[in-house]
Amino acid sequence: MSLELRNDDAVAVPSSATKACCPSHADRVRIQHAEQKTVLLTGASRGIGHATGKLFAEAGWRIISCARQTFDGGRCPWKSGAADHVQVDLSNHRMLPRTIAEIKERLAGAPLHALINNAGVSPKTSNGKRLTSLATSLETWMSVFHVNLVAPILFAQGLFHELSAASGSIVNVTSIAGSRVHPFAGSAYATSKAALACLTREMAYDYAPHGIRVNAIAPGEIKTDILSPDTESRLVPNIPLRRVGTPDEVAKVIFFLCSDAASYVTGTEVPINGGQHL
Repeated sequence: MSLELRNDDAVAVPSSATKACCPSHADRVRIQHAEQKTVLLTGASRGIGHATGKLFAEAGWRIISCARQTFDGGRCPWKSGAADHVQVDLSNHRMLPRTIAEIKERLAGAPLHALINNAGVSPKTSNGKRLTSLATSLETWMSVFHVNLVAPILFAQGLFHELSAASGSIVNVTSIAGSRVHPFAGSAYATSKAALACLTREMAYDYAPHGIRVNAIAPGEIKTDILSPDTESRLVPNIPLRRVGTPDEVAKVIFFLCSDAASYVTGTEVPINGGQHL
């Protein structure tokens, strides 16, 4: 809804009254989302991120998404999806300040209730095998760490005030590969996820005085595009629940950590792996 003031019906109105009658765009956004919680979700276009976006949307949350891909309204059925989508390559850390500025513009002063650092990259060799520490180039190390570790740092720092205003929650998506050598996950991926788990503890301690909770989830074998073709046949026999997990199962744990039900939970890394870590 817009208000139009034409010259032929203009009247002398005090500036304070004008502000009250004609709220700014930022004021309208704040009013519109006053009762609605907002989550920033990275890597929202597929897998765990996509399932998480759907679950939060079904619960009435506003979704601000970040991904390398453009927004696909047919696959991502949450309201204002295209308007609240920021297309960005997180491997280029120089793009993050501009991306954070775009997110702040969309928030328009409204609080941010949750930040979910889900975006991740796990490069393989040309024939799809595990990329070892001996074979990983410096460029690959840097790209993986920029997406998997640096982006979560910069998003949390850049949106600190918005998170603090909501007593918000940060969830970092780590991996079972961060605590053991994995037959498919490469060295750069595993090392970045171990660093993200450590970062979660540090952030939980640093952000707690400001009312912000910080936790992590460590998925095991989840049925997503990142899963190697041989994973189920090789690893399921070693999983006590005898199956791989689903993105929906991971999304539900993320939602719990962002909800009031987890109001006294911070600094933890929740394994979601069917008992594989046992």
